[in-house]
Amino acid sequence: MARILQFGRRREAARDNAAELAALLQGFSIEVMPRTAAKIDDFRAILPAGTRIYVAHIDGTTDDEMVATAARLRREGFAVMPHFPARVIGTRARLEDLLRRYAEAGVDQGLVIAGGIDRSHGEFESSMQLLETGLFDRYGFRRLHVAGHPEGNRDIDPDGSDRAVMEALRWKAAFAERTDAEMAIATQFCFEAAPVIAWADRLRAEGIELPIHIGVAGPAKLQTLIKFAMACGVGPSLRVLTRRAADVTKLVLPFTPHEILGELAAHKAAHPDFNIEAVHFFPLGGIRPTASFIDEHGRSVPGAAAAIA
Repeated sequence: MARILQFGRRREAARDNAAELAALLQGFSIEVMPRTAAKIDDFRAILPAGTRIYVAHIDGTTDDEMVATAARLRREGFAVMPHFPARVIGTRARLEDLLRRYAEAGVDQGLVIAGGIDRSHGEFESSMQLLETGLFDRYGFRRLHVAGHPEGNRDIDPDGSDRAVMEALRWKAAFAERTDAEMAIATQFCFEAAPVIAWADRLRAEGIELPIHIGVAGPAKLQTLIKFAMACGVGPSLRVLTRRAADVTKLVLPFTPHEILGELAAHKAAHPDFNIEAVHFFPLGGIRPTASFIDEHGRSVPGAAAAIA
């Protein structure tokens, strides 16, 4: 009898966590690049209407490719958030041209970042310089997201501290307070919940009230995730992957974000004011597998809907 009761409690707990996870996944977003987006004939077949889709602007991607991808996704009914990497864009003239073209395509959201290259192509070095131009407001961009790094960013803080990163976030929080822009922090992908929870709690303790959209990697081969994690400077939570890599029985299985998301969902359910507002997916193993994972776990509660405006 005791064993039956214990099994029943475990099943109930699993059901509760499934509902918590589904709730956390409401309002998710996903990231694509022009070349990966081109592989999907119609995003309406795999994502709910209105889903926010970030379009990554990496060095070497042309403005024409970016605008064409954004316009196509808007026509399909999605909320499009192109990246604005300061060092890649480089000049005020190019920034204004991009904003004008995006606005003409119906885009009014953007992720404003420094950009992952060492040397700027012009006058801009930081996301703050882009925000200070006032051009986003001029072209009707109502929602602006900025980057967050739960495990630090050695490009900004080479000594391994996070002093400059935190100072930049304080500046951006103050910018949000003095403007009417809707702002949030979109983070680099992570693999372990505890560092994320500690970082989010620290932001709130330091008065940074911007909501957080936590980045996670979609289902992918373990080797793929380790490669991306090392290239992107993901630190402490990389141990989750290395521990799994040590288990040869798991090497052939795709890694999914189920564990980190389940823990974050349980924490959010226990602490409703927890400042993680949404989940942002990096589909490192492909857009379709990520969309399938979200569909499977996001509809565990009746009436679940993943879209946001």
